[in-house]
Amino acid sequence: MVCIIHASSLLLLHPSKFIKNYSSLPLHHHHQCFTKKRLLILRCISTTSSSNNSLFEVREIKENYKTWDWKGYKINYFHLQPTPQLGLGLGEAPPPPPLLLVHGFGASIPHWRRNIGVLAQSNTVFAIDLIGFGASDKPTGFSYTMELWSQLILDFLEDIVQKPAVLIGNSVGSLACVIAASESTSGLVRGLVLLNCSGGMNNKAIVDDWRIRLLFPLLWLVDFLLKQRGIASAIFERVKQRENLKNILLSVYGNKDFVDDDLVEIIKGPADGEGALDAFVSIITGPPGPNPVQLMPRISLPVLILWGDQDTFTPLDGPVGKYFSSLPSQSSNISLFVLKGVGHCPHDDRPDLVHAKLLPWLADLPAL
Repeated sequence: MVCIIHASSLLLLHPSKFIKNYSSLPLHHHHQCFTKKRLLILRCISTTSSSNNSLFEVREIKENYKTWDWKGYKINYFHLQPTPQLGLGLGEAPPPPPLLLVHGFGASIPHWRRNIGVLAQSNTVFAIDLIGFGASDKPTGFSYTMELWSQLILDFLEDIVQKPAVLIGNSVGSLACVIAASESTSGLVRGLVLLNCSGGMNNKAIVDDWRIRLLFPLLWLVDFLLKQRGIASAIFERVKQRENLKNILLSVYGNKDFVDDDLVEIIKGPADGEGALDAFVSIITGPPGPNPVQLMPRISLPVLILWGDQDTFTPLDGPVGKYFSSLPSQSSNISLFVLKGVGHCPHDDRPDLVHAKLLPWLADLPAL
């Protein structure tokens, strides 16, 4: 324990000294002090030494897109192998699990641009555009559901990843991961990381929040209007105007400096594509899908919950936030951290805070 504390303090204060001193230790010292924590330490070293280079350019991500055929539809995904680790002579360790990143409503793979580089220093990283979003197909007249997205995730794990993976999702992407984990029988879901998980595909799922009940008549009116093609098109065109998108993003981000032109384009670009209006209408007006309150008790896998306390979409004091906040006291497999000053998209809002909790949690996952 003393060795671990000393190593951690040296790592944080003088990472170059850590590398010099601990790479020269006899191998048996490494096994005594670092066998269980070596992945964590390696990740921390890599993150510390490359923190200025962790942002992936959107162009760089798009240049490495791949395509997967799913039920006759083109699904867009990204795949990055881990970068070589520092050679500290720690001996062989079990390979860390691959990660599958699943975006939220209106987002796509580049929304993970501040995370991919850091995560790929230790893990194989996959990211996917759910059908209806990003560069994946947006078929006309298609009915989008949470169950459909969760099945897409499970099929992707089986066809492309082909190894037990950790699912990392934001917003509705989190809920899709929860559904997938609750239904998986193949053993391909290794763990869950939920970033401000939503209660459903749309707000109609949250019937026990007085704020939503107050707006419920308005929600049904919006559904009615969106089913009128001309009205829906006018609303959609207005929503996706750059200035409007930026104002919406500013309202859901705690870190306003990260609401940049690239972020606006990440949301706007796919919304300009064919089929985007149909996807928007179907998702807003469709059934909200399974409730996480019924799903989470089925999950015995390790779960990490990270929640921005400035989230206006799924606030901590709302029914969804309160439910997830209560889980760690009920289940030993669940960990929760509230991130101060962070909004609905923690991974892009304050990636440093997310990585500080996520990397140690990944390092501590029990070996298969």
